[in-house]
Amino acid sequence: MIEITNASMVFTKKGLGKVDPNDGFKALDNISITIPEGCIYGFLGSNGAGKSTLLRMMCGVYKTEQGSVKIDGEDVFDNPNAKSKIFFVNDETVQYTQFTLDGLAKYFASYYDNFSFEIYNRLVTQLQLPRNKRMSDFSKGMKRQAVVIIGLSCNTKYLLLDEAFDGLDPAMRRFVKQMIINELIDRQATMVVSSHNIAEINELCDRAMLIHQGQMIFADEIDNIKSCFGKIQLARKSGAVTLKEMQNAKLAVMQYTIMGSVTQAVVRGAEEYITERIATIDCDISEFIPLTLEEIFIYELEARGYGANIINNG
Repeated sequence: MIEITNASMVFTKKGLGKVDPNDGFKALDNISITIPEGCIYGFLGSNGAGKSTLLRMMCGVYKTEQGSVKIDGEDVFDNPNAKSKIFFVNDETVQYTQFTLDGLAKYFASYYDNFSFEIYNRLVTQLQLPRNKRMSDFSKGMKRQAVVIIGLSCNTKYLLLDEAFDGLDPAMRRFVKQMIINELIDRQATMVVSSHNIAEINELCDRAMLIHQGQMIFADEIDNIKSCFGKIQLARKSGAVTLKEMQNAKLAVMQYTIMGSVTQAVVRGAEEYITERIATIDCDISEFIPLTLEEIFIYELEARGYGANIINNG
């Protein structure tokens, strides 16, 4: 189990460290989540939200400014035993370019006691990657495939992936995702993946967290997240239902529009509660529409003004 408690991180012009609040950038602000064993957990967020910083904190690259990150009850920073349980597939692969694939396997086998050459040979054969060609000559997608193979071969309990499918064509993305899932299921491992592809998170993961400007917006099972939002359409011949009427009905409105006699609104709350509150509003027709994870992502960030400056200044 991975336990992140009140984790914060500040970047300054000089690097990491404590600074005056007005000097520096707070990459993470008081993040607390628990990642159970055997799950696939997705990190969602706007550009620069703090996803990559949090992943680096989880694998012990960064030390928390405050709070803690524990792997199976042990602090991960500066702890070889905790780190041995994690493999991190970075969003950059430039550090591996001088290796051949076989050379990279031998390198990581010297650090990970559970490295499996059986898994390595099988996956290399499946993906048909050249073993003795320098990775500097690999395409971006081939480099991604290579590092994922190494990560799976290290046979760790936890696999962290930062935009791991970037650069793969649709067919290869599907194949690599299925390959990862098959390997993880076989050994009941845990995967944490960050991605800008929300449909991918929805397809792969059973839990997700949304982070924005270093702050956690929500973290839960995906089905529970979806059950806490909805879109409603209200029609009334005498005139559209107003925002004030919805607020008086105790609906938590995130966004609303009026077109003629029809009001459309995005609201927070379970379907049963929303339907109950709609019944108190004088309208002729009402409809509840569930939201996709992508729609929830968009509406949550729009409610916080994300993208407004770009639109207003465009």
